[in-house]
Amino acid sequence: MKRTIITTVFAIFCMGLLAQQPYFPAKENLEARTEFEKARFGMFIHWGISSFLCDGEWVMNSRQIPVSEYNKLIDFFDPVEFDAAAWVNIAKQAGMKYITFITRHHDSFSNWDTQQSDWKITNTRYGKDVLKMLADECQKQDVKLCLYYSITDWYRSDYQWETGRTGKHSGRTEKSDWASYIRFMKAQLTELLSNYGPITAIWFDGHWDQTTHENRTDPVANVDWHYDEIYALIHQLQPQCLVANNHHLPPFPGEDFQIFEKDLPGENQAGFSGQAVSNVMPLETCATVGRSWGYNIKDTNYQSTKELIHLLVRAAGYGGNLLLNTGPMPNGKIQPEHIERFVQMGEWMKSYGNTIYETQGGFVRPQTWGAVTQKGNTYYIHVLNKESDSLALSFPAKIQSARWLNADVPLVWQQDRKTNETTFSLNAPLDDVDAIMEVVVK
Repeated sequence: MKRTIITTVFAIFCMGLLAQQPYFPAKENLEARTEFEKARFGMFIHWGISSFLCDGEWVMNSRQIPVSEYNKLIDFFDPVEFDAAAWVNIAKQAGMKYITFITRHHDSFSNWDTQQSDWKITNTRYGKDVLKMLADECQKQDVKLCLYYSITDWYRSDYQWETGRTGKHSGRTEKSDWASYIRFMKAQLTELLSNYGPITAIWFDGHWDQTTHENRTDPVANVDWHYDEIYALIHQLQPQCLVANNHHLPPFPGEDFQIFEKDLPGENQAGFSGQAVSNVMPLETCATVGRSWGYNIKDTNYQSTKELIHLLVRAAGYGGNLLLNTGPMPNGKIQPEHIERFVQMGEWMKSYGNTIYETQGGFVRPQTWGAVTQKGNTYYIHVLNKESDSLALSFPAKIQSARWLNADVPLVWQQDRKTNETTFSLNAPLDDVDAIMEVVVK
Protein backbone atom coordinates (compact mmCIF):
# COMPACT_ATOMS: atom_id res chain seq x y z
CA MET A 1 0.00 0.00 0.00
CA LYS A 2 2.78 2.44 0.98
CA ARG A 3 4.70 1.58 -2.21
CA THR A 4 1.57 2.22 -4.30
CA ILE A 5 1.09 5.64 -2.70
CA ILE A 6 4.73 6.58 -3.31
CA THR A 7 4.51 5.44 -6.94
CA THR A 8 1.31 7.42 -7.47
CA VAL A 9 2.78 10.57 -5.92
CA PHE A 10 5.91 10.21 -8.09
CA ALA A 11 3.76 9.77 -11.21
CA ILE A 12 1.74 12.88 -10.39
CA PHE A 13 5.00 14.80 -9.79
CA CYS A 14 6.35 13.68 -13.18
CA MET A 15 3.11 14.66 -14.91
CA GLY A 16 3.43 18.11 -13.35
CA LEU A 17 6.97 18.44 -14.68
CA LEU A 18 5.81 17.37 -18.13
CA ALA A 19 2.99 19.90 -18.09
CA GLN A 20 5.48 22.68 -17.33
CA GLN A 21 7.75 21.89 -20.29
CA PRO A 22 7.85 24.36 -23.22
CA TYR A 23 5.68 23.41 -26.18
CA PHE A 24 7.55 22.09 -29.20
CA PRO A 25 5.10 21.02 -31.93
CA ALA A 26 5.64 17.53 -33.29
CA LYS A 27 6.67 17.02 -36.91
CA GLU A 28 3.16 15.75 -37.66
CA ASN A 29 1.70 18.88 -36.09
CA LEU A 30 3.85 21.23 -38.16
CA GLU A 31 2.87 19.34 -41.32
CA ALA A 32 -0.79 19.60 -40.30
CA ARG A 33 -0.41 23.37 -39.86
CA THR A 34 0.86 23.63 -43.42
CA GLU A 35 -2.06 21.59 -44.76
CA PHE A 36 -4.50 23.65 -42.70
CA GLU A 37 -3.16 26.88 -44.21
CA LYS A 38 -3.50 25.50 -47.72
CA ALA A 39 -7.21 24.81 -47.19
CA ARG A 40 -8.27 28.47 -46.78
CA PHE A 41 -12.02 27.61 -46.59
CA GLY A 42 -14.02 25.56 -44.11
CA MET A 43 -17.58 25.04 -42.88
CA PHE A 44 -18.56 25.73 -39.26
CA ILE A 45 -21.65 23.81 -38.08
CA HIS A 46 -23.53 25.06 -35.00
CA TRP A 47 -26.18 22.48 -34.21
CA GLY A 48 -27.53 20.53 -31.26
CA ILE A 49 -30.49 20.32 -28.92
CA SER A 50 -30.66 24.14 -28.73
CA SER A 51 -31.64 24.14 -32.43
CA PHE A 52 -35.03 22.74 -31.43
CA LEU A 53 -36.03 26.12 -29.92
CA CYS A 54 -35.14 27.98 -33.16
CA ASP A 55 -33.65 30.95 -31.29
CA GLY A 56 -29.89 30.53 -31.60
CA GLU A 57 -27.36 28.49 -29.66
CA TRP A 58 -27.46 30.85 -26.64
CA VAL A 59 -31.20 30.30 -26.09
CA MET A 60 -30.79 28.60 -22.70
CA ASN A 61 -28.95 31.65 -21.39
CA SER A 62 -30.87 34.37 -23.25
CA ARG A 63 -34.29 33.02 -22.23
CA GLN A 64 -33.03 32.22 -18.71
CA ILE A 65 -34.17 28.59 -18.90
CA PRO A 66 -33.24 26.52 -15.83
CA VAL A 67 -31.68 23.09 -16.20
CA SER A 68 -34.84 21.43 -14.85
CA GLU A 69 -36.88 22.75 -17.80
CA TYR A 70 -34.20 22.72 -20.50
CA ASN A 71 -33.59 19.06 -19.75
CA LYS A 72 -37.07 18.24 -21.09
CA LEU A 73 -35.88 18.92 -24.64
CA ILE A 74 -34.25 15.50 -24.68
CA ASP A 75 -37.72 13.96 -25.08
CA PHE A 76 -38.53 16.15 -28.13
CA PHE A 77 -35.33 16.43 -30.15
CA ASP A 78 -35.64 14.09 -33.13
CA PRO A 79 -33.63 15.28 -36.20
CA VAL A 80 -34.94 12.57 -38.50
CA GLU A 81 -33.71 14.32 -41.67
CA PHE A 82 -30.08 14.53 -40.57
CA ASP A 83 -27.94 13.30 -43.45
CA ALA A 84 -24.18 13.35 -42.88
CA ALA A 85 -23.49 12.66 -46.56
CA ALA A 86 -25.59 15.68 -47.57
CA TRP A 87 -23.80 17.97 -45.10
CA VAL A 88 -20.35 16.93 -46.30
CA ASN A 89 -21.41 17.12 -49.95
CA ILE A 90 -22.67 20.68 -49.47
CA ALA A 91 -19.31 21.64 -47.95
CA LYS A 92 -17.52 20.09 -50.93
CA GLN A 93 -19.79 21.87 -53.40
CA ALA A 94 -18.84 25.15 -51.71
CA GLY A 95 -15.15 24.39 -52.15
CA MET A 96 -14.65 23.95 -48.41
CA LYS A 97 -11.80 21.67 -47.37
CA TYR A 98 -12.74 21.02 -43.73
CA ILE A 99 -15.70 20.99 -41.35
CA THR A 100 -15.67 22.20 -37.75
CA PHE A 101 -18.58 20.58 -35.92
CA ILE A 102 -20.05 21.49 -32.55
CA THR A 103 -19.56 18.45 -30.33
CA ARG A 104 -20.64 20.25 -27.15
CA HIS A 105 -21.83 23.84 -26.77
CA HIS A 106 -22.34 25.92 -23.60
CA ASP A 107 -25.55 24.04 -22.76
CA SER A 108 -23.33 20.93 -22.27
CA PHE A 109 -25.37 18.75 -24.67
CA SER A 110 -23.05 16.21 -26.31
CA ASN A 111 -23.56 15.40 -29.99
CA TRP A 112 -21.94 11.98 -29.63
CA ASP A 113 -22.36 8.82 -27.58
CA THR A 114 -20.26 10.01 -24.66
CA GLN A 115 -19.93 7.75 -21.65
CA GLN A 116 -19.34 10.74 -19.35
CA SER A 117 -22.89 12.15 -19.36
CA ASP A 118 -26.50 11.12 -19.98
CA TRP A 119 -27.16 14.55 -21.52
CA LYS A 120 -26.36 13.41 -25.06
CA ILE A 121 -27.89 12.85 -28.48
CA THR A 122 -27.98 9.05 -28.16
CA ASN A 123 -30.46 9.48 -25.28
CA THR A 124 -32.90 11.50 -27.42
CA ARG A 125 -35.73 10.01 -29.46
CA TYR A 126 -33.33 10.10 -32.41
CA GLY A 127 -30.83 7.95 -30.55
CA LYS A 128 -27.98 7.99 -33.09
CA ASP A 129 -24.38 9.14 -32.81
CA VAL A 130 -24.31 11.96 -35.37
CA LEU A 131 -20.62 12.60 -34.83
CA LYS A 132 -19.81 9.03 -35.78
CA MET A 133 -21.82 9.35 -38.99
CA LEU A 134 -20.24 12.71 -39.80
CA ALA A 135 -16.71 11.48 -39.09
CA ASP A 136 -17.22 8.44 -41.32
CA GLU A 137 -18.63 10.58 -44.11
CA CYS A 138 -15.79 13.11 -43.89
CA GLN A 139 -13.27 10.29 -44.32
CA LYS A 140 -15.29 8.87 -47.21
CA GLN A 141 -15.51 12.22 -49.04
CA ASP A 142 -11.97 13.34 -48.12
CA VAL A 143 -12.97 16.35 -46.03
CA LYS A 144 -11.00 17.12 -42.87
CA LEU A 145 -12.88 17.12 -39.56
CA CYS A 146 -12.32 19.58 -36.71
CA LEU A 147 -14.24 19.49 -33.43
CA TYR A 148 -15.57 22.49 -31.51
CA TYR A 149 -15.68 21.93 -27.75
CA SER A 150 -17.08 24.40 -25.21
CA ILE A 151 -15.27 24.69 -21.90
CA THR A 152 -18.09 26.85 -20.47
CA ASP A 153 -21.04 24.90 -19.09
CA TRP A 154 -24.51 26.16 -18.12
CA TYR A 155 -25.76 22.66 -17.22
CA ARG A 156 -23.33 20.80 -14.98
CA SER A 157 -23.08 21.62 -11.29
CA ASP A 158 -19.38 20.78 -11.04
CA TYR A 159 -18.54 23.63 -13.44
CA GLN A 160 -17.53 26.71 -11.43
CA TRP A 161 -20.76 28.48 -12.20
CA GLU A 162 -20.48 30.74 -9.14
CA THR A 163 -17.81 32.91 -10.83
CA GLY A 164 -19.05 32.50 -14.42
CA ARG A 165 -20.53 35.51 -16.20
CA THR A 166 -23.17 33.51 -18.09
CA GLY A 167 -25.62 30.74 -17.21
CA LYS A 168 -26.72 32.59 -14.08
CA HIS A 169 -30.34 31.42 -14.38
CA SER A 170 -29.66 27.69 -14.68
CA GLY A 171 -31.04 27.01 -11.19
CA ARG A 172 -27.87 25.35 -9.93
CA THR A 173 -27.41 25.44 -6.16
CA GLU A 174 -25.00 22.58 -5.59
CA LYS A 175 -21.43 23.71 -4.89
CA SER A 176 -19.11 23.33 -7.86
CA ASP A 177 -16.23 20.88 -7.99
CA TRP A 178 -13.60 22.20 -10.39
CA ALA A 179 -11.35 19.14 -10.20
CA SER A 180 -14.32 16.98 -11.18
CA TYR A 181 -15.13 19.25 -14.13
CA ILE A 182 -11.55 19.15 -15.43
CA ARG A 183 -11.59 15.34 -15.21
CA PHE A 184 -14.89 15.32 -17.11
CA MET A 185 -13.50 17.43 -19.94
CA LYS A 186 -10.34 15.32 -20.21
CA ALA A 187 -12.41 12.15 -20.36
CA GLN A 188 -14.66 13.56 -23.09
CA LEU A 189 -11.72 14.80 -25.13
CA THR A 190 -10.11 11.39 -24.82
CA GLU A 191 -13.27 9.85 -26.28
CA LEU A 192 -13.36 12.32 -29.15
CA LEU A 193 -9.73 11.71 -30.05
CA SER A 194 -9.89 7.92 -29.61
CA ASN A 195 -13.16 6.86 -31.23
CA TYR A 196 -13.74 9.05 -34.30
CA GLY A 197 -10.68 8.66 -36.49
CA PRO A 198 -8.15 11.38 -37.35
CA ILE A 199 -9.17 14.82 -36.06
CA THR A 200 -7.62 17.88 -37.69
CA ALA A 201 -8.23 20.29 -34.81
CA ILE A 202 -9.89 20.83 -31.45
CA TRP A 203 -11.54 24.27 -31.40
CA PHE A 204 -12.13 25.50 -27.83
CA ASP A 205 -14.58 28.22 -26.81
CA GLY A 206 -15.76 29.72 -23.52
CA HIS A 207 -12.61 31.00 -21.80
CA TRP A 208 -14.22 34.45 -21.64
CA ASP A 209 -16.94 33.21 -19.24
CA GLN A 210 -14.43 33.20 -16.40
CA THR A 211 -12.90 36.63 -17.00
CA THR A 212 -13.84 39.68 -14.97
CA HIS A 213 -14.33 42.24 -17.74
CA GLU A 214 -17.41 42.42 -19.93
CA ASN A 215 -15.27 42.94 -23.01
CA ARG A 216 -14.02 39.36 -22.55
CA THR A 217 -10.39 40.37 -23.09
CA ASP A 218 -9.18 40.29 -19.48
CA PRO A 219 -6.10 38.02 -19.52
CA VAL A 220 -6.67 37.04 -15.88
CA ALA A 221 -9.17 34.18 -15.56
CA ASN A 222 -11.11 33.32 -12.40
CA VAL A 223 -10.10 29.67 -12.71
CA ASP A 224 -7.19 27.49 -13.75
CA TRP A 225 -8.34 25.87 -17.00
CA HIS A 226 -5.45 23.38 -16.89
CA TYR A 227 -4.67 24.17 -20.52
CA ASP A 228 -1.17 22.76 -20.21
CA GLU A 229 -2.58 19.36 -19.25
CA ILE A 230 -5.47 19.46 -21.71
CA TYR A 231 -3.34 20.55 -24.66
CA ALA A 232 -0.68 17.96 -23.83
CA LEU A 233 -3.37 15.28 -23.70
CA ILE A 234 -4.62 16.23 -27.16
CA HIS A 235 -1.13 16.25 -28.67
CA GLN A 236 -0.37 12.92 -27.02
CA LEU A 237 -3.51 11.22 -28.34
CA GLN A 238 -3.16 12.62 -31.86
CA PRO A 239 0.16 14.45 -32.42
CA GLN A 240 -1.03 16.00 -35.68
CA CYS A 241 -4.19 17.44 -34.09
CA LEU A 242 -4.14 21.24 -33.98
CA VAL A 243 -5.34 23.15 -30.92
CA ALA A 244 -7.03 26.56 -31.05
CA ASN A 245 -8.89 28.57 -28.44
CA ASN A 246 -11.39 31.36 -29.05
CA HIS A 247 -10.27 33.26 -25.95
CA HIS A 248 -9.80 36.58 -27.81
CA LEU A 249 -6.22 36.82 -26.53
CA PRO A 250 -2.76 36.23 -28.03
CA PRO A 251 -2.05 32.49 -28.46
CA PHE A 252 -1.21 30.50 -25.33
CA PRO A 253 1.58 27.88 -25.23
CA GLY A 254 0.32 24.65 -26.79
CA GLU A 255 -1.97 26.30 -29.33
CA ASP A 256 -1.40 25.76 -33.05
CA PHE A 257 -3.52 28.36 -34.85
CA GLN A 258 -5.18 31.65 -33.94
CA ILE A 259 -8.91 32.39 -34.11
CA PHE A 260 -10.66 35.68 -34.89
CA GLU A 261 -14.41 35.77 -34.19
CA LYS A 262 -16.57 37.62 -36.74
CA ASP A 263 -13.51 39.63 -37.71
CA LEU A 264 -10.57 39.54 -40.06
CA PRO A 265 -7.16 39.37 -38.36
CA GLY A 266 -6.27 42.70 -36.78
CA GLU A 267 -9.43 44.57 -37.81
CA ASN A 268 -11.55 44.08 -34.65
CA GLN A 269 -14.66 45.67 -36.15
CA ALA A 270 -16.94 43.40 -34.09
CA GLY A 271 -15.06 44.10 -30.86
CA PHE A 272 -14.10 40.48 -30.08
CA SER A 273 -10.65 40.29 -31.64
CA GLY A 274 -8.38 43.08 -30.46
CA GLN A 275 -5.49 40.72 -29.78
CA ALA A 276 -2.17 40.96 -31.59
CA VAL A 277 -1.97 38.86 -34.75
CA SER A 278 0.50 35.99 -34.75
CA ASN A 279 3.09 35.99 -37.51
CA VAL A 280 4.22 32.40 -36.90
CA MET A 281 1.05 30.31 -36.89
CA PRO A 282 -2.02 29.82 -39.12
CA LEU A 283 -4.92 32.27 -38.79
CA GLU A 284 -8.65 31.65 -39.06
CA THR A 285 -11.66 33.96 -39.21
CA CYS A 286 -15.01 32.46 -38.23
CA ALA A 287 -18.11 34.22 -39.54
CA THR A 288 -21.84 33.76 -40.08
CA VAL A 289 -24.02 33.93 -43.18
CA GLY A 290 -26.59 35.95 -41.23
CA ARG A 291 -26.33 37.12 -37.64
CA SER A 292 -26.82 33.90 -35.69
CA TRP A 293 -24.54 30.91 -35.27
CA GLY A 294 -27.19 28.38 -34.28
CA TYR A 295 -30.50 28.17 -36.14
CA ASN A 296 -32.66 31.23 -35.51
CA ILE A 297 -36.00 31.35 -37.29
CA LYS A 298 -35.98 35.16 -37.10
CA ASP A 299 -32.55 35.55 -38.69
CA THR A 300 -33.24 36.26 -42.36
CA ASN A 301 -30.72 39.05 -42.92
CA TYR A 302 -28.29 36.96 -44.95
CA GLN A 303 -25.09 38.25 -46.48
CA SER A 304 -25.07 38.02 -50.27
CA THR A 305 -22.83 35.59 -52.12
CA LYS A 306 -20.78 38.56 -53.31
CA GLU A 307 -20.24 39.74 -49.72
CA LEU A 308 -19.22 36.26 -48.63
CA ILE A 309 -16.74 35.90 -51.51
CA HIS A 310 -15.24 39.25 -50.54
CA LEU A 311 -14.87 38.01 -46.96
CA LEU A 312 -13.11 34.87 -48.19
CA VAL A 313 -10.77 36.86 -50.42
CA ARG A 314 -9.90 39.34 -47.68
CA ALA A 315 -9.24 36.51 -45.23
CA ALA A 316 -6.83 34.96 -47.73
CA GLY A 317 -5.28 38.40 -48.23
CA TYR A 318 -4.38 38.37 -44.55
CA GLY A 319 -2.95 34.86 -44.96
CA GLY A 320 -5.89 33.33 -43.10
CA ASN A 321 -8.70 30.82 -43.52
CA LEU A 322 -12.42 31.57 -43.54
CA LEU A 323 -14.58 29.27 -41.41
CA LEU A 324 -18.08 30.06 -42.65
CA ASN A 325 -20.92 28.98 -40.39
CA THR A 326 -24.26 27.35 -40.96
CA GLY A 327 -26.84 26.50 -38.31
CA PRO A 328 -28.89 23.52 -39.53
CA MET A 329 -32.58 23.40 -38.69
CA PRO A 330 -34.03 21.20 -35.89
CA ASN A 331 -34.85 18.45 -38.38
CA GLY A 332 -31.17 18.20 -39.35
CA LYS A 333 -31.35 19.91 -42.74
CA ILE A 334 -29.20 22.89 -43.72
CA GLN A 335 -31.18 26.02 -44.53
CA PRO A 336 -31.84 26.38 -48.28
CA GLU A 337 -30.75 30.04 -48.17
CA HIS A 338 -27.35 28.92 -46.91
CA ILE A 339 -27.09 26.10 -49.44
CA GLU A 340 -27.80 28.56 -52.26
CA ARG A 341 -24.91 30.78 -51.19
CA PHE A 342 -22.55 27.88 -50.59
CA VAL A 343 -23.19 26.44 -54.06
CA GLN A 344 -22.67 29.85 -55.68
CA MET A 345 -19.40 30.30 -53.77
CA GLY A 346 -18.37 26.86 -54.97
CA GLU A 347 -18.98 27.82 -58.58
CA TRP A 348 -16.76 30.88 -58.11
CA MET A 349 -14.09 28.73 -56.45
CA LYS A 350 -14.09 26.31 -59.38
CA SER A 351 -12.99 29.20 -61.60
CA TYR A 352 -10.78 31.19 -59.23
CA GLY A 353 -9.95 28.92 -56.30
CA ASN A 354 -6.33 28.80 -57.48
CA THR A 355 -6.04 32.43 -56.34
CA ILE A 356 -7.17 31.40 -52.81
CA TYR A 357 -6.07 27.82 -52.07
CA GLU A 358 -2.45 27.31 -51.02
CA THR A 359 -1.74 31.05 -51.16
CA GLN A 360 -0.10 33.42 -48.72
CA GLY A 361 -1.12 36.94 -47.84
CA GLY A 362 0.32 39.43 -50.31
CA PHE A 363 2.89 42.19 -49.84
CA VAL A 364 0.16 44.64 -48.82
CA ARG A 365 -2.60 44.06 -46.27
CA PRO A 366 -6.20 44.06 -47.56
CA GLN A 367 -7.42 47.58 -48.36
CA THR A 368 -10.82 49.11 -49.09
CA TRP A 369 -10.26 48.42 -52.78
CA GLY A 370 -9.44 44.73 -52.29
CA ALA A 371 -6.67 42.28 -51.40
CA VAL A 372 -3.52 40.56 -52.67
CA THR A 373 -2.72 36.85 -52.44
CA GLN A 374 0.54 35.19 -53.42
CA LYS A 375 1.69 31.80 -54.65
CA GLY A 376 5.43 31.64 -55.27
CA ASN A 377 6.43 34.47 -57.61
CA THR A 378 2.83 34.98 -58.73
CA TYR A 379 0.59 37.62 -57.16
CA TYR A 380 -3.17 37.81 -57.52
CA ILE A 381 -4.56 41.32 -57.23
CA HIS A 382 -8.24 41.10 -56.25
CA VAL A 383 -10.07 44.34 -57.04
CA LEU A 384 -13.25 44.03 -55.00
CA ASN A 385 -14.28 47.69 -55.02
CA LYS A 386 -13.15 49.88 -57.91
CA GLU A 387 -12.43 53.24 -56.29
CA SER A 388 -10.82 54.98 -59.28
CA ASP A 389 -9.68 54.29 -62.84
CA SER A 390 -6.23 53.21 -61.70
CA LEU A 391 -4.49 51.32 -58.90
CA ALA A 392 -0.91 51.96 -57.79
CA LEU A 393 1.07 49.28 -55.92
CA SER A 394 4.75 48.98 -54.96
CA PHE A 395 5.87 45.46 -55.87
CA PRO A 396 8.82 43.73 -54.20
CA ALA A 397 10.37 42.86 -57.59
CA LYS A 398 10.27 43.61 -61.29
CA ILE A 399 7.17 42.44 -63.14
CA GLN A 400 7.64 39.77 -65.78
CA SER A 401 4.02 39.55 -66.95
CA ALA A 402 0.56 40.75 -65.95
CA ARG A 403 -2.92 39.93 -67.22
CA TRP A 404 -6.57 39.94 -66.27
CA LEU A 405 -7.89 36.51 -65.26
CA ASN A 406 -11.54 37.39 -65.73
CA ALA A 407 -11.73 40.40 -68.04
CA ASP A 408 -11.64 39.96 -71.81
CA VAL A 409 -9.37 42.95 -72.36
CA PRO A 410 -5.59 43.51 -72.17
CA LEU A 411 -4.27 44.70 -68.82
CA VAL A 412 -2.61 48.10 -69.16
CA TRP A 413 0.16 48.75 -66.63
CA GLN A 414 3.38 50.67 -66.14
CA GLN A 415 6.18 49.99 -63.61
CA ASP A 416 8.81 52.43 -62.41
CA ARG A 417 12.18 50.75 -63.02
CA LYS A 418 13.75 52.25 -59.88
CA THR A 419 10.98 51.93 -57.27
CA ASN A 420 8.92 49.05 -58.75
CA GLU A 421 5.79 51.13 -58.13
CA THR A 422 3.30 49.95 -60.68
CA THR A 423 0.15 51.64 -61.92
CA PHE A 424 -2.61 49.46 -63.32
CA SER A 425 -5.40 50.86 -65.42
CA LEU A 426 -8.87 49.90 -64.21
CA ASN A 427 -10.55 51.79 -67.03
CA ALA A 428 -12.12 48.68 -68.54
CA PRO A 429 -15.22 46.50 -68.12
CA LEU A 430 -14.41 44.58 -64.91
CA ASP A 431 -15.94 41.62 -63.14
CA ASP A 432 -18.58 42.85 -60.67
CA VAL A 433 -17.65 40.38 -57.91
CA ASP A 434 -13.85 40.29 -58.05
CA ALA A 435 -11.69 41.59 -60.89
CA ILE A 436 -8.49 39.54 -60.65
CA MET A 437 -5.07 40.37 -62.05
CA GLU A 438 -2.37 37.71 -62.28
CA VAL A 439 1.06 39.33 -61.89
CA VAL A 440 4.27 37.29 -62.23
CA VAL A 441 7.48 38.83 -60.93
CA LYS A 442 11.08 37.99 -61.85
